[in-house]
Amino acid sequence: MLREVQNKIPTLKIGGHLLSSPLVLSPLAGYTNLPFRILIREIGGVGLCTTDLVNARSLIERNPKALRLIRSCEKDRPLAIQLFGSVAHEMAEAARICEDAGAFSVDINMGCPVRKVCQVGGGSAMMREHQHTAKIVREMIRAVKIPVTAKMRLGWDEDNITAPDLARVLRDEGIAAITVHGRTRSQGFGGKVNLSGIRQVVEAVPEIPVIGNGDVTTPLLAEKMWQATGCAGIGIGRGAFYNPWIFLDTLHYIKSGELRPEVSFEERVRVMRRHLDLMVEVFGEELGCKMFRKIGPWYARRFGPCSVFNKAIVQLHSRRHFEEILGEYIAWRSQFLDENGELLPRYKPAEFEDTLVEDNADSTDKTEVASQNLANAGRRTIPVPKGPVEVW
Repeated sequence: MLREVQNKIPTLKIGGHLLSSPLVLSPLAGYTNLPFRILIREIGGVGLCTTDLVNARSLIERNPKALRLIRSCEKDRPLAIQLFGSVAHEMAEAARICEDAGAFSVDINMGCPVRKVCQVGGGSAMMREHQHTAKIVREMIRAVKIPVTAKMRLGWDEDNITAPDLARVLRDEGIAAITVHGRTRSQGFGGKVNLSGIRQVVEAVPEIPVIGNGDVTTPLLAEKMWQATGCAGIGIGRGAFYNPWIFLDTLHYIKSGELRPEVSFEERVRVMRRHLDLMVEVFGEELGCKMFRKIGPWYARRFGPCSVFNKAIVQLHSRRHFEEILGEYIAWRSQFLDENGELLPRYKPAEFEDTLVEDNADSTDKTEVASQNLANAGRRTIPVPKGPVEVW
């Protein structure tokens, strides 16, 4: 077990600050907004939360949508704000805005594979121009007193694995921590996460904490990533949205070696309702309910049969309407339960596939990726949400 390997609970320090947990909420465009971050913190187990990625230039121009992305409150601490951009002075100025807004740290996005981001020199494109990237990091570190961190991928493609070299460049410039998603830019979110690639970055920069990221959906997979890579922390994005309890579950597991019981349907409904309440509180009832239309189905993925709920929730228009939808769904769902109110075995959600591999031999095989995606048909893997690209 993890605690037997390390003889202690893993600790994560960023810029000399010890976090309460080595588990980090990674940015998930369109989803890791203030309501979700508050919800995750209320459930517990997370040490640091990160915003959606924010366009540095839009933030400087005070674009309302960009300002909404960094909106926070006292409950939302410590907070990392993730920026993307390719102009050094703009990134530095945006970092100062983040510091003034109360951010614990500023994270530089060097991993986003989206073409719109890469075409302007941001995201994964930063892994191809080390000197220019170093200049951006240098100016940002000079501009603020808070820690500056970076999130990257293993490289542009399997022929250009640049993460270890780039990590050394960033270390020399004074970066406080690095998060590594164990895929290349060309993989997108398909194929498998290459744990040996993350380990190479850990070994390249032993002086600074490296956070492993990619397809961690259970406490056991978090343990596997820790043991295989030696990383200082785990970053969880899609896995957190699918299962908001993953931080609490994982922290409990690494402390005790025991898995917490499966969360009940009633508790999932309670947390889903709380999530909607926070959306309404932060964004207002009309916009909050509209935004929740894409969130409700994520909760339903663990409800068992949910077609009735999903068809109705995408029309959500008010808090009262939500209760009507929920009541009708609970009545409909009863046909799939046993005498104890539990889902009959044939209706229980499929378990997640382990897509973490310690050898990179099959991590980018396109034929295998295609067949895997067809076989899973969205049941055993987490789909990639569409984010607010209009503000990128």
